[in-house]
Amino acid sequence: MPRFYYPSLFGVAAISLLLDASLLAINAGAVEQKKSAAPAQYLHANEPIGTVRQIYDGALSPELAINTFRNIDRLFPVNKIKAASAKQVMNLPLADVKLRQQLAALEWKERGQVMNLTRFFDLNRIAGALVLKDGKIVLENYRYGNTEQTRWMSMSVAKSITSTLVGAALKQGKIKSLRDPVSVYVPELKASGYQDASVRDVLMMASGVAWSETYSDPNSDRRRLLEAQISQKPGAALEVMRKLPRVAEPGTLANYNTGETQVVAQVLRNAVGVSLAEYLSDRIWSRFGMEADAYWWLDSPNGVEIGGSGISATLRDYGRFALFMLNQGRIKNVPILPDGWTYEATTPTLLKNGKPLAYGYLWWPAVDLSGQRDAAYSAIGIHGQAMYINPSSKLVIVLWGAQVRPTGGAGSDNASFYQAVNSVLR
Repeated sequence: MPRFYYPSLFGVAAISLLLDASLLAINAGAVEQKKSAAPAQYLHANEPIGTVRQIYDGALSPELAINTFRNIDRLFPVNKIKAASAKQVMNLPLADVKLRQQLAALEWKERGQVMNLTRFFDLNRIAGALVLKDGKIVLENYRYGNTEQTRWMSMSVAKSITSTLVGAALKQGKIKSLRDPVSVYVPELKASGYQDASVRDVLMMASGVAWSETYSDPNSDRRRLLEAQISQKPGAALEVMRKLPRVAEPGTLANYNTGETQVVAQVLRNAVGVSLAEYLSDRIWSRFGMEADAYWWLDSPNGVEIGGSGISATLRDYGRFALFMLNQGRIKNVPILPDGWTYEATTPTLLKNGKPLAYGYLWWPAVDLSGQRDAAYSAIGIHGQAMYINPSSKLVIVLWGAQVRPTGGAGSDNASFYQAVNSVLR
């Protein structure tokens, strides 16, 4: 994630280490590619694609990256996230023509250079962009052969969606309290480093469990988790997490830990009694009026969804999910999330020792270019994926990135773009 946009919660060095493209070398390249899970009429179903290994290595050609990013359901087994019926699809009307013209003509300064939409899209290899103001479309742009039917990979945007499902389960009483130890819901984690870590601790990536996020080291924890996912053996990913030792009291030490999202996924699966894809469809996707089925990677055939990645959905439906958050998790005035959840989950948190953490519950609180906190927050993923939500200006921005490298492929600052759009649409 851009250092200029998101304050480092674990230190600049840790974030740099986490997302350095040179470390993202191990992935599920060994998983056999399959036919698209999408219907036969899916526009991109027969395109040649690369492997998951090539995605994380940044080794795809620009053209193959585009094909692969819109066909990730061919890389792992998936579950379908069922959409609404045709009659229940949420309409996204066009904004006033004057507003659309203002955004189309937008120019801003960045590092002394005059920027506009075309230049920003080119520099960041934007494959799709959606801007919603007050729930209306101000901009909808598709590039590289994408259309409104195209599904695109979420990467770590999925983490924030997983977090939102925790809120839904809490509202239903499926999860009793964020203070509950995760081992209450995942008995396999008893007598492990996670035994006393709470659901909230894990949502903050502050379990106190030892974790090395070093992809280049074959003995690192991240490498072992990736190998478990590559193996597609039931329970293999959870077994990696179960064996980790605790090095700090839960809630006192923040350490970016991709494995925590898989713990959250397992907590959810056991708490709600159905797959995360089915739960997402039942509580949000179909009820809020998403227009297209989406897909979600599994850790094994008929297994658990990958809590930190692997959702494939349309641009408008990512936008609708952002509108659900903007609407404070309410559907037709019925609360799906606990009161105050969208604020609590997306604002900076505090560790038990009082240390502030510039991180929410798997969401990134945003700051403006001067470093000042505002009400906005984001979900972000490597290769340029982003979902920006600003409750103050009632603004949503969704960006699909086709950057070949996992990180460092952007030629322009998302923060500058967000600020410029806010300035013209307020």
